Amino acid sequence: MKRSTLAGRLVMLAAGIAATVGIALAADSGGMTPDQALQKLMDGNGRYVASQMGACSASDASARAKLATSQHPYAIILSCSDSRVPPELIFDQTLGEVFVVRVAGNVADPVVLGSIEYAAEHLGSPLIMVLGHERCGAVTATVNAKGKPEGNLGSIVKEIQPSAKKAKKLCKGKPAEEIVECAVDLNAKAVKAALTKRSKVLAHELKEGQIKIVAAKYDLDDGKVTILE
Repeated sequence: MKRSTLAGRLVMLAAGIAATVGIALAADSGGMTPDQALQKLMDGNGRYVASQMGACSASDASARAKLATSQHPYAIILSCSDSRVPPELIFDQTLGEVFVVRVAGNVADPVVLGSIEYAAEHLGSPLIMVLGHERCGAVTATVNAKGKPEGNLGSIVKEIQPSAKKAKKLCKGKPAEEIVECAVDLNAKAVKAALTKRSKVLAHELKEGQIKIVAAKYDLDDGKVTILE
């Protein structure tokens, strides 16, 4: 065998081993269980509510250097794009700790699902949180919608609409603000349920006990996150 051919095969073999090792390392999220991951998130929110945050100061050059070649986020957060609800801040987390997917109304289309699957399957994140929030603009627009929205907003409204309709029935006769909040809660819960219905990967991980999925809501007034049962 020619030396050039042998050298080429050795390089390919080394690359394959490196990739395999990289995936194995990425799947290690500190050995944290789903419940431990949830507790860490909620502890961080407690610090945020109490104005005792410390994660921002830890997001320095040293932290960047450690994360330059790999990441091991312990939680995946699907949240709304609302500028007032940045997950890293409201949970007081630093670089590399949470894998965040943000979209108006925290809905789960195929692209969002693929992103979550990647973090759960390849990065080993044991917790998925669907995070809705108080006075959500996307949910409010859906509750108040009359006719079909213009442009691509229709795709967001379509995802939230079932929860909006259900909220109107459950909260019939109540103030408009209460109907919106009911719809926010129902939407977060519906998205949580849809993750495993629409994703075989997540359904398998949940069945095997590899992940935990929760729905939660952020309060814009006091900054507190509440788990929705």
